[in-house]
Amino acid sequence: MRFLSPGFLFALLTIAIPVIIHLFNFRKFKKVYFSNVRFLKNVQIQTSSRQHLKDRLILATRILGISFLVFAFARPYIPVAEQQNALQRDVLSIFIDNSYSMEAVNKEGTLLDEAKRRAREIASAYSLNDKFQLLTNDFGGKYQRLMSFEEFQTAVEEVSISSANRKLDQIISRQKDVFLKEPNSRKTLYLISDFQKNMLSTSAIEADSTVITRLIRLNSNSQPNISIDSVWFNTAIHRPGDSHKLMVRLRNNSDEEAVNIPVKMRVNTIQKAIGSMSIKPRSTATDTLTFSGLQSGWQEAELEITDFPVVFDDKFYFSFYVQPSLSLLIINGGAENEYLNSVYRSDQFFKVVNVAAGNINYSGLGDYPMIILNEVAAISDGLGQQLNNYIRRGGSLIVFPELENNQSDLRKFLSSAGTDVPDQVLTAENKVSIINLDHPVFLGVFDNVPKQIDLPVAKKYIRYSTQSNTNRQTLLEMPGKISFFSQYRLGSGKIYLSAVPLSQETSNFARHSVFVPIMYQTALLSLRNQNLFYKLNREQQIELPKTSLNSNQTLKLKNEKFEAIPDLRQNENFSQLYIADQIKEAGNYQLLKNDSLMAVLSFNEAGSESDMSYATDEQLKALFPQQKIEILNTEPGSLTNAVKSINQGTSLWKVCLILALAFFAAEIFLIRFYKKTQIKPLNN
Repeated sequence: MRFLSPGFLFALLTIAIPVIIHLFNFRKFKKVYFSNVRFLKNVQIQTSSRQHLKDRLILATRILGISFLVFAFARPYIPVAEQQNALQRDVLSIFIDNSYSMEAVNKEGTLLDEAKRRAREIASAYSLNDKFQLLTNDFGGKYQRLMSFEEFQTAVEEVSISSANRKLDQIISRQKDVFLKEPNSRKTLYLISDFQKNMLSTSAIEADSTVITRLIRLNSNSQPNISIDSVWFNTAIHRPGDSHKLMVRLRNNSDEEAVNIPVKMRVNTIQKAIGSMSIKPRSTATDTLTFSGLQSGWQEAELEITDFPVVFDDKFYFSFYVQPSLSLLIINGGAENEYLNSVYRSDQFFKVVNVAAGNINYSGLGDYPMIILNEVAAISDGLGQQLNNYIRRGGSLIVFPELENNQSDLRKFLSSAGTDVPDQVLTAENKVSIINLDHPVFLGVFDNVPKQIDLPVAKKYIRYSTQSNTNRQTLLEMPGKISFFSQYRLGSGKIYLSAVPLSQETSNFARHSVFVPIMYQTALLSLRNQNLFYKLNREQQIELPKTSLNSNQTLKLKNEKFEAIPDLRQNENFSQLYIADQIKEAGNYQLLKNDSLMAVLSFNEAGSESDMSYATDEQLKALFPQQKIEILNTEPGSLTNAVKSINQGTSLWKVCLILALAFFAAEIFLIRFYKKTQIKPLNN
């Protein structure tokens, strides 16, 4: 047996106190006179003997009680077998959780401050010759090495709150990497965290018998929290001066109802809408904020709630583009179509360009979100190839066929695009019988749909073959499953096929009430819907329109406090922006090409830190089914002695404390209940 704090053994000198008291009993005796004491002689001898036994027992309990109390402070232990190799060096990897949840407070201050203090205490339990690694959620390169004790203490002071958060299996895997260069050392992992449930891995962690794993749990005060879950618009298109409706969803992460949580929204630092929401426990609530008065261009928006004391998730950033206009290209096989011109030129938002089929600028096709083929009979191989590339890159194409000539060119083009192809031209009058109101084209078009709705009539039309390998979505359909107007997807874009051209002789489609909303909605849906926001700390690729850089051009992603050069990679149909982990803080960031604004990208926290629910010891142990781990719940005082005690072997201080209390209790029992024999008077 050895002692962790042998200095306390000097307190054994206090054993002399009860011994001195026993040897020098300063009790004053009272004289009692008897006429004859001859008959009391035997009784006096017997009583004196019992009194001496009692005194000796009391002395023994006092000595043993004091001795075991001193032993308890000296912290005795039985050394473990591994300690026979005393020259073997210890290598430690200490993880400090610096995620947002560590901003929570307890009586020690913030959890991060306590975690840093605990890390220093753990390191102090080892010798100066041992090696230490510090790891945080950032997985920073400067920490991917072993440090001396002094370097470790300095590095701990530099740890600060980060938006990053990791799973337990990722943390432990990264910690074990540092041990590869130290095969002959004693290896120990320490994880200091509040152990939120979002840290739990989805699968069990592989056991490693060469590594000791210890979890240090930090406990915070119970804190209710409301977070912003998501935002979205009820429409993808934004036009100058329009009224916009933003849907806001808040999440209540506590077990108490949240009442009248204030919500504010700012666009370009100007407050545009306010509201308040009430949310039931452990649920979400959605509300609508309406605002208007926006100019064209990129809009940097910020949503904010008031929720104390947890405030790291009270702001939510998003951005969107207010389209100044929408350019449309109409490729005409003959004369311009009056119906198309009328439907689009009645709204200044649409900018219509009409060109003849033989006078097309192929290099400028990408400038138009939507192209309309208006009765083009001759589709050359070059035009067909260019249109295919245009659609794959995200463009939209509407085809109004020409019925007087052979459809061989149209058939060849549509076959290469993977859609249904013209089968034959029919002249028997037919009427649309089915309208697909679930399609996005009809979203918000009808308030009430009558049972006997009037639908277009076709007098002369194309019947398309129904290929089984297409991704057709029918908008309007005639009896016999004959498509009147359908949509197909190709790459990132869409193709719309009409069975009729826009002439009075073939159908009444151009004059029908459904024509205007179909043409409007297909045009609006042709605009690329960019994400309102992205999540931080994720390997992600942001899709952009095809972007090329000259030798003297660079892309920059910046805001007031940050600037980075992202990686731009080219795809066949679009460009991809690789962010990796460059963005560390939530906010709105401008994407610049030299000094020209290309886009505004918004980044927010993943949201998992907002739920202040913590894993139980059983849940943590379940992740290590084949390995015994040690979970240390922090108590007042230093961890240094506790770690030393665990490292040294089986701790006996609790046994010593119990024995000390037992002997002190025995002393009290002897004093109170051990009675000497009563002297009975003699009868003459």
